[in-house]
Amino acid sequence: MDDLFDRFDPERAWAATVVGLAVAMVVGALAFPRQVYDEFLWRYYWGPVAADGKGADCAVREDGSTRFLDGGCDAASGIVAEPGYTVVSTVSYALLLVLLLAGVYFLIQRLEIEAKVTALYPLFPWVIFGGALRTVEDASVAMLAETGDPALPFPWTAAIISPFIYVTVFLLAVVAIVASVRLENTGRVDRWERPFGAVGIAVAGITIASLAYLSATTDAVGFNPLFFVAVVGGATIATAVVWVLTERQWPVVHLGTGTAGVLIVWGHAIDGFANVLSLDWATEFGLPGQYEPKHVVNEAIHDTMAANQPAALSNAIGDTWPFIVVKLVAAVVVLWLFNDEIIEESPRYAVLMLLAVLAVGLGPGTRDVLRATFGI
Repeated sequence: MDDLFDRFDPERAWAATVVGLAVAMVVGALAFPRQVYDEFLWRYYWGPVAADGKGADCAVREDGSTRFLDGGCDAASGIVAEPGYTVVSTVSYALLLVLLLAGVYFLIQRLEIEAKVTALYPLFPWVIFGGALRTVEDASVAMLAETGDPALPFPWTAAIISPFIYVTVFLLAVVAIVASVRLENTGRVDRWERPFGAVGIAVAGITIASLAYLSATTDAVGFNPLFFVAVVGGATIATAVVWVLTERQWPVVHLGTGTAGVLIVWGHAIDGFANVLSLDWATEFGLPGQYEPKHVVNEAIHDTMAANQPAALSNAIGDTWPFIVVKLVAAVVVLWLFNDEIIEESPRYAVLMLLAVLAVGLGPGTRDVLRATFGI
């Protein structure tokens, strides 16, 4: 048994898993197109992406062909896929994120990068870039509905729709980090984090600037700075309150991450406030139309509160407000779990897991706040 573990190479096992999954999906889809492709791959992955990219209410797969509907989805025959997430896709995307993070872990080992919690700082703009890039696709769909011409034609937009956007951002980040480490190794920079973070800021800035350009040149994309200020201001105040309270009442929370933990709390606060304000306060902020929850947890909270909270209270404060509390509590618990002992023993693992936690909060939060800010 010891010889077996001595011969076990985690990096090769990861590569074999990635290749094996890809081969299994391709072979399965070719051998059993109805069961594997239509009923699974199309229903939960490509169908929602296609419907989203086409700006349709749903996509319907029947007899090997696909059609897109604007309404009447409940009565449609065949396999129906709507834009957004399901339990299956949410779990799958989480597993995909873990798989990608494992790949990053092996890359860090191969490049001999010293892992520190402070690496979250240069990674931070890359997470914002991912959320902003997803909003570009939302803007493209809005232009399609308004003018008949998208900013980016389908299927190219698939590269910036979940789950493919994870791969897109992952590959760009890998190129940037490899180049940054090379700059450090050749003595051109003191630390790889600086050029890597600079590239992240650049691509995030360019992406947001493209949204601003569409806002200025088209009627399909608007501009609502008050919503942006409310979300960022609310998230920042909530983060400050949580940080001060935990410093005074539960200081052990900060032993592992230090001030870098602020990014985790703030990222999840952004997600919480963006969701609550866009779902319950769209009219008050003058947003065009009503937004609907796309994530399973958020939808469950919304539906539970709508069914059990008194109507008068729902009218006053909305149905989604507990989402902010859930996000803040979850962020604090994560910081508590990643104490100084865990980070010292497994710094690479800890940093990657903290990155994942940051990504699942700030990534969708960035998209939600930018969507509402630009009236998409």
